[in-house]
Amino acid sequence: MAKYCVLFNPKSRNKTGGQQTKKLGQVLAGNELDFTDVTALPDLRQFLVNLDPGTRLVLSGGDGTLNRFVNDAGELAASRPLLYWPAGTGNDFLRDIGRLGTTEPVEISRYLRNLPAVTVKGMTRKFLNGIGYGIDGYCCEIGDRQVARSDKPVNYTSIAIKGMLYGYTPTAAVVTVDGVRKEFDKAWLCPTMNGRFIGGGMMLTPDQDRLADNPKLVSCLVWHGTGRLFTLMAFPTVFKGEHLKYTKNIEIMRGRNVSVSFDRPTALQIDGETVLDVTEYSVTAN
Repeated sequence: MAKYCVLFNPKSRNKTGGQQTKKLGQVLAGNELDFTDVTALPDLRQFLVNLDPGTRLVLSGGDGTLNRFVNDAGELAASRPLLYWPAGTGNDFLRDIGRLGTTEPVEISRYLRNLPAVTVKGMTRKFLNGIGYGIDGYCCEIGDRQVARSDKPVNYTSIAIKGMLYGYTPTAAVVTVDGVRKEFDKAWLCPTMNGRFIGGGMMLTPDQDRLADNPKLVSCLVWHGTGRLFTLMAFPTVFKGEHLKYTKNIEIMRGRNVSVSFDRPTALQIDGETVLDVTEYSVTAN
């Protein structure tokens, strides 16, 4: 019989994370499981230092939970084997590593090393999947408002459709990658990616490899210059990576240092966590 420490986020998957985590009792039946609310820990780093080396560590939550874990744990995030149990909404991380739909916890410590970092509004955070800026951040902003008002699941597809039709206005953008500066009109999306997926299954950067090294590069995509109707009609292609065929309006730049600025504030999301009123961000690959 093995002993497991299960860190879970009760707020994940529309506040059902605790219920999702209980399924581990069946998956790991016959073992000793100790469940701890990770959001209630006053000091995650100290908790990990004090954890018995013989205890197996499991993290249960979504992409946002993963992001908070790697940032709060610092260098300890990948210092020991870490099992991950999906209890999120988008689960883009598991989708990217080919383990979506898993029935057992997945060991993920190798994916937590040498993560890129984003600096925005004076704070710097590592990220696993990507930085969403533009209509993706807008969808997270509206979704957060709905979560605050109701316990009903958020329909991000509906939010995106309404945003493209009338709710979101594209911006002028300046993107600089490794010193090469480009300007874009009517930018709908300006994410920078460590993986391929963002926003619950949008394969924005099909060729991005999160484990690539020598050198480690990130990918910045710009969707620009399209009208509302064309954007709405073409947007579903992002879920299969087929949007790259629109070469006049889609550009992907790869590099180690990326900075993006908009001509007006808009929301940004970091692995699903929203930052409001952002005019610029920068990313450094490690």
